[in-house]
Amino acid sequence: MLQAFVHEAVLAMGHDDDIRAPGAAVTVALCGHWDHPPPCPLASHHSRAERVGEVVRLRTVFVVGPELEAEVRRRIEGALGRESQRGPDNVLAAWELRSSGRGTLSAPEAAQLRDHLEADPPSSGEDAEQGGPSGSARLPEGE
Repeated sequence: MLQAFVHEAVLAMGHDDDIRAPGAAVTVALCGHWDHPPPCPLASHHSRAERVGEVVRLRTVFVVGPELEAEVRRRIEGALGRESQRGPDNVLAAWELRSSGRGTLSAPEAAQLRDHLEADPPSSGEDAEQGGPSGSARLPEGE
C-alpha cells in the first residue's frame, strides 16, 4: 500500500549557491540522475526549497510502500550529508546540513497527492487509504 511521507531539512547556504541543488542531490540519490524519464525508480518524490537569508528549508514529499520508507530516508540523509551537488552548468553548490528528519504532510500537499493519484493511479494495484503514522499519510481513494 502506497503512503506519502515527508522529509524536512534545514541547511545553511551561501547567497550565491543555487537552492535547487539539495533537491537535485536528493533526486540523484533516489533516481540516479536529476534528469531521468518517469517514473522515479525507487520513490516518486518532489522537493521544494525556500530561502530566508542563509537558511534554506528543504521539504521532500515521497510516495512508497511503508517497507521502503527507511531506505528512502537513508538515501535522502546521505545525499544531504554530502553537503554539495554539481549542477548541469558544472557549478558546485554547497551547504551545511543543520537538521534533517521526519516532517508532516500538509493539507495542500495531501490534496495535490489525491489529485495526482486520481489522475494516475498506482500501476501495481495498490490502494491508498486515510491514516498512517506521524510523518506519513495514506491518501483517501476517490476523494
